[in-house]
Amino acid sequence: MCSCLGRVFHWGPMVAIIIIKWVSLTTVYCNTMWWPPADTPGGLINMLLFLGFSCLTTFHFMCAMCDGPGYLPLGWTPKEGSKTEWDQQLQWCETCKGYKAPRAHHCRKCGRCVMKMDHHCPWINNCVGHYNHGHFSAFLASAVCGCSLASVTLGMSLYYGLNRSWYHFYGTGTEPVIVFSLWTLLATLFGLGLAIGVVIAVGLLFFFQMRAILRNQTGIEDWILEKAKYRRKDADEEFIYPYNLGWKNNFRQVISWSCWPKSNGIVWDVAKGTDQYTLTQEQIAQKGEKRMRTREYEIISAYSGSWFPITQGLSVCCRPPCTDEPRIKLSEKDRVKVTRWKKYWLYGDKITNDSKTQESRSRGWFPRQCAVETMYHDNSCQIRKKETKKRK
Repeated sequence: MCSCLGRVFHWGPMVAIIIIKWVSLTTVYCNTMWWPPADTPGGLINMLLFLGFSCLTTFHFMCAMCDGPGYLPLGWTPKEGSKTEWDQQLQWCETCKGYKAPRAHHCRKCGRCVMKMDHHCPWINNCVGHYNHGHFSAFLASAVCGCSLASVTLGMSLYYGLNRSWYHFYGTGTEPVIVFSLWTLLATLFGLGLAIGVVIAVGLLFFFQMRAILRNQTGIEDWILEKAKYRRKDADEEFIYPYNLGWKNNFRQVISWSCWPKSNGIVWDVAKGTDQYTLTQEQIAQKGEKRMRTREYEIISAYSGSWFPITQGLSVCCRPPCTDEPRIKLSEKDRVKVTRWKKYWLYGDKITNDSKTQESRSRGWFPRQCAVETMYHDNSCQIRKKETKKRK
């Protein structure tokens, strides 16, 4: 209970709850004038239907946030096999001091390895993963349906309310009587804007979530699969995604009346020709290639870690990486192992020696113009030294 309350008091859940309640209150208020539930069966049905969607949205939202995605125990190891086999088939998490189960990934914000991690959602202040994927999808569906109904109710109420004087002279007398004060008018306009925004933004997110469920493929696995296909583009070999069991079976693994998944989050049903470790072995191979591509850079001008560093120029500020990954603060002479490159930004591990045997690293993005690749930097220094000697 305490951990759930702690997650509520965060900007994401607080904003989400305010949106749900604002849209709900304005819709109920307008519905009592536009289509009074006490006068017509249709008005009663409309009111009950909207309140049902509003309650379901709140319920599934709280379940997705409080139930959580399911975390691997700290120091987790498989029950079968040896350490040699685990090292070949599974990835090791330095933070949790244990192995990552198949489909599990470490979340920097939660600080734990999450089972079947899809993404970290700021609106529920938690990860979307194995145990709350069903509730999260139901929350999105309820929100879209409820806000669609709210958009119609609020839109029609504003239409009749703003044209009340016209209907007084030219109407048939059957039009609903809707009276707004200045504050209720502003509240209704704001509620309509929120409802339409939810339908568009959350509707798109719901579409991508349903596509992921029908493919049995999380957002992280989608990226892994894309890289797996790219690695084999020049070969006849085709990578078989192990968890796609057909859209019906994929759907049943996540969606049910209880919204509770069938699997235990560690052992999975897999497609023919694959095993439990097909995807994890592919990840290990991809990370091995990533380490081979790594280049070391030296920082030549300090960077504050700001998301929009004005001092680095307008081009850097206007073209930030489209990701919520962190930025790292850097000083001159720092060394960074870079693994990703963009035109104006680089991503890598800042290396600081805490002792002779251990290295602690912080990872993130930083402006490209702050650094030079070590090889080129060293070569340029040597050239300058040679030119100086010639002059002497």
